[in-house]
Amino acid sequence: MDSTNPKIFAQGLPTPEPETPCRPRQPYRFSTLCATVENPSQKDQYGSSSVPIYQTATFKGISGQYDYTRSGNPTRSHLEHHLAKISSAAHAFAVSSGMAALDTILRMLKPGDEVIAGDDLYGGTNRILAYLRTHGGVTVHHVDTTKPDTVLPYINAEKTAMVLLESPTNPLLKVVDLARIAADIKERAPDAIIVVDNTMMSPYLQRPLEHGADIVYDSATKYLSGHHDLMAGVITCNRDDLAKKMGFIINAAGNALTPFDCFLLLRGSKTLAIRMDRQQATSMLVAQMLDRLGFKVHYPGLAGHPNRDVHERIADGYGAVLSFTTGDKALSERIVGATRLWGISVSFGCVNSLISMPCVMSHASIDPATRAARGLPEDLIRLCVGIEDPADLLDDLERALLEAGAITLTAGGDSHQRFVRTIPSEGTAISRAVQKLTFNESAGYTTECNEDREWFVSAPGKVILFGEHAVVHGITAVAASVDLRCYGVTTPRHDGKVSVHFIDIDSFRQEWEVDDLPWDAVTPVRVGDFHPDALDHKLVDAITTRALSPEVLAKPSARQACIAFLYMYMIMAHGGSRPSFNFSARATLPVGAGLGSSASFSVCAATALLLLYSRIQLPAQPAPTTDGHVHVSHGGRRAIPPALAEEVNRWAFVSEKILHGNPSGVDNSVAVFGGALSYTRSGFGRNAGMIPIQGFKSLKFLLTDSRVPRNTKQLVAGVAALKEQEPEFVNGLLNAIQYISDEAQRALADPQLSRQTLLSALSALIDENHGYLVKLGVSHPSLEAIRSKTASPPYTLSTKLTGAGGGGCAVTLVPDDLSESSLRELMAALSKDSFVPYLTSVGGSGLGILSPYNQPQPLATPPETPHKGEADAGAVELLCDTFAGKATADLSAWADSLGRWLFV
Repeated sequence: MDSTNPKIFAQGLPTPEPETPCRPRQPYRFSTLCATVENPSQKDQYGSSSVPIYQTATFKGISGQYDYTRSGNPTRSHLEHHLAKISSAAHAFAVSSGMAALDTILRMLKPGDEVIAGDDLYGGTNRILAYLRTHGGVTVHHVDTTKPDTVLPYINAEKTAMVLLESPTNPLLKVVDLARIAADIKERAPDAIIVVDNTMMSPYLQRPLEHGADIVYDSATKYLSGHHDLMAGVITCNRDDLAKKMGFIINAAGNALTPFDCFLLLRGSKTLAIRMDRQQATSMLVAQMLDRLGFKVHYPGLAGHPNRDVHERIADGYGAVLSFTTGDKALSERIVGATRLWGISVSFGCVNSLISMPCVMSHASIDPATRAARGLPEDLIRLCVGIEDPADLLDDLERALLEAGAITLTAGGDSHQRFVRTIPSEGTAISRAVQKLTFNESAGYTTECNEDREWFVSAPGKVILFGEHAVVHGITAVAASVDLRCYGVTTPRHDGKVSVHFIDIDSFRQEWEVDDLPWDAVTPVRVGDFHPDALDHKLVDAITTRALSPEVLAKPSARQACIAFLYMYMIMAHGGSRPSFNFSARATLPVGAGLGSSASFSVCAATALLLLYSRIQLPAQPAPTTDGHVHVSHGGRRAIPPALAEEVNRWAFVSEKILHGNPSGVDNSVAVFGGALSYTRSGFGRNAGMIPIQGFKSLKFLLTDSRVPRNTKQLVAGVAALKEQEPEFVNGLLNAIQYISDEAQRALADPQLSRQTLLSALSALIDENHGYLVKLGVSHPSLEAIRSKTASPPYTLSTKLTGAGGGGCAVTLVPDDLSESSLRELMAALSKDSFVPYLTSVGGSGLGILSPYNQPQPLATPPETPHKGEADAGAVELLCDTFAGKATADLSAWADSLGRWLFV
């Protein structure tokens, strides 16, 4: 489209008389009309260069032009004159919002009228049309208006009262031939009113009144204002009769725009042209980048966009909104969450760039079935481009795509590295669709193939390196995985029962008849859908009162673990499948010592159940090394795809809610993804959320269990009480701890920092952090005894409490140059003092699943698990039997020996 030849308006400002007949002046162009606010009939008495705000409700006198601001106001008159001028309109009205504008227009309908509307409209438009259909006696036909011929069968000369159009549509950017449909309607139903929502284009790029529309409305909250600092709607038309009706409705309903908002809108509209030029130029760059990467992009500026020729005929530009699909809703959510410059928000049209998922935001009011019928993808991402530097926006989006796993860096044929799209793997988009068809619609389906095998899973514990306790008050905590792990094994039963064996909780055992569980209380979560934010307390109560015996209820740890297990077992059930199996769990982690043992249990239980129900699927076995292909072994690292890990993490968080009530999500995230991350709670003025620490180097730590029980709630309450009594003192400590966390993050993520410098820095930060925790009153004599022992010669090591303090564990940094003999001597000395030391590495792999492929031993792992009777006959050794009997010290080595593990 040739932007160097902008359309010239016949209607504009009064132009001065020419100084010479040889050089007459031309009508002003759009940018000039926008920037120049003049109303010859309302000259300011003082010559103000900016329209004054007449912030008054009433006007004195009688028979004047204005008496009551609801009916008229000079500031609003200036604005409406200006809007009519730039919209090729004879009349303009400013109201309180875009939906107020549509409501004003629709009030001209009466019962029995019929409306023809597009099938890809803004969610609020659908909502008000649905209301009219239900309560106003108005018939609404939703039609694919991108094909003008599909409109014809619905035109009824006697009943069609209004046709509601939008081009391009929101959010799929479908192009509608406004001129042709307007001509068809006028020919067949002359009395029908043709209404166009022009919000996506603004008057700068499209003026539907020039193409046969009777009424045009905009949400002026968007481009006309441009700053998202006001709510406003604009209606324009050329017909006097329609203007009279709408003017009456606005005055009667009282939804006219306030004087101050009129002033803001008038000010914002002056820069409309210059803003839109920058926004749509950047939009083209964004669309081209996404298109080049292989995403399906909806943007009229792309050569292959449907009806692009129609759009170029009726519009003067392509706009600044585009959308694209990824193939997977979870992937789209990760992309949206990974951006920094692109603000996550509904609406569009402001100077700042925005990103959203329409199906869960602006169009969430349309029910899922209707969205699906109208072809609105659940994974759709909408981008609303602002005026930031194009290079920054492209870089931020590219980084988000990379972080989310939507693209990857690869070498091209010319040996240069470039980004390419990552094709959604099995278990994402296509498999989710297949799962929904197979599992949700086929009641006879069972997960027999996954039920007839033993699954072996594991997840690491975690250690808070910096920021514990302070994290409750908005300070950033740094957490990392430890190579002490929880393990879980599922074993088929085939007797109609489900059972658990929690070896670390006094070897607790419990079984249930599957059919006797309170299934009537279950509202299942369909395959491919997400668990709601809130727990289903009806199901929790039913499990507690109807499935647990008094003996189980009397054991708090076992009780909560049983509730979490049964809750996930029941709410995941689908298609009539209720597998019969045993789940055994145990850990090399000390339980209840603040090392995330409950989160690692939650991850193991969630993973096992997701596998049994086939709600997650492992990647196919990699191709072996041949003459034409080299397979590089990574020890199973990164073998579990991100989408699978995200699904496990969501369900593990559900389990953590049952176990702890209001968890932060840190523990389960570390247990799933491994490595290290920083976490900041929301509501304290800092950037909240969890951020992986890239490039984290594995470190050796000594974890020492004091064997002193902790009262976390009492300790947290104590710090809160101290903060209330001495706010300056406590806030000073908290700020100091924030500085420590910031320093630790920088050091851990710095690839240029030498190992020795890193260890030295961490040692100093550990000592400093512990000192502040002592001042907060959360240490314990046992922890100080451990610290004293490790700091004494010849060890001179740095130690701090971890977790809630008041007992639990202490963490000691072990430098690389500490000899094995000295380390053994220290551990023996700690053991002699009745403490329990664990030597561990921090920052290792997350969730692990024993690969179902090519196991070296004839164990009862997939795909050849026998029934229990066959195992008893000695045909195959069952994993669960050996698993329960292994000494804790030998458990990890035995698990590693079973074959290849797949890790996140």
